[in-house]
Amino acid sequence: MSERLQTGDTAPDFTLPDADGNDVSLSARRGRKVIVYFYPAALTPGCTKQACDFTDNLQLLADAGYDVIGVSPDKPEKLAKFREKEDLKVTLVGDPSKEVLTAYGAFGEKKLYGKTVTGVIRSTVVVDEEGKVERALYNVKATGHVAKIIKDLGI
Repeated sequence: MSERLQTGDTAPDFTLPDADGNDVSLSARRGRKVIVYFYPAALTPGCTKQACDFTDNLQLLADAGYDVIGVSPDKPEKLAKFREKEDLKVTLVGDPSKEVLTAYGAFGEKKLYGKTVTGVIRSTVVVDEEGKVERALYNVKATGHVAKIIKDLGI
């Protein structure tokens, strides 16, 4: 199982393709705070609710100095369908190799309906302007999570 990040750790840099196949890098966002959230699969009910919540609050988060990047193991084509179907405004990137998911501690063993399985652990990492982990939240709920982040960050 991959190591979970802790407050103060350097957030692993990444460059991943977005829904249009363009590269998105964490390092390109230096100087801004970034909320990186990890979700299991596009076009599923929980992940749709979470992505819609982020989209609905994107302006509020941006005004507070936060960018939002959603990471899943999906390929860009599926991300594009997800974005179009749900009218998402949040940046979605794909990590089919699961290297970034693993580097962030967001891939490994988890409980699913009482069974232990290996997969994406729904997680959120808040990265500060210098690329350090401000908070790392694991096993978060899809519903209500965005409201909790906004409250916790004092926005």
